[in-house]
Amino acid sequence: MARLTLQFPEELYCFSTQLTVRITDINAGNHLANDSMISMISEARARFLFEYGIAETSKDGSGIIVTDLATTYKAEAHARDALRFDVGVMDFNRYGGDIIFRITRPADGTLVAMAKSGFVFYDYRQSRVVPMPAEFVAKFPRVNRID
Repeated sequence: MARLTLQFPEELYCFSTQLTVRITDINAGNHLANDSMISMISEARARFLFEYGIAETSKDGSGIIVTDLATTYKAEAHARDALRFDVGVMDFNRYGGDIIFRITRPADGTLVAMAKSGFVFYDYRQSRVVPMPAEFVAKFPRVNRID
């Protein structure tokens, strides 16, 4: 069976944040649960967008919506582990692109997971996908475009 492989160019990472695995994030296998990793990825995405002055939703009814998420796990994480989330963007198209994540344990340098989250810009009032704002594109001049 084919396995998902996620590898991203180093130069695309432009933000880092640290989150700590809580005891409530642990599953029956005594390691970080999948649903908790998804929540941590979402928090890292929110911090990234905030750092770049990007609102996930704005007063005019437009915003960013997640279209997909792919995650590959490389190592376990446990309660009280500090995890570093390196975040970047890639593969812009007319409507969105991908937010990429590399999750490591800084204490020993272990790669814990890689993830990619697709996104599009969306008008919630009209319930439709809309083109990516030029102001967003301008914040990331090195990102490749696919059309």
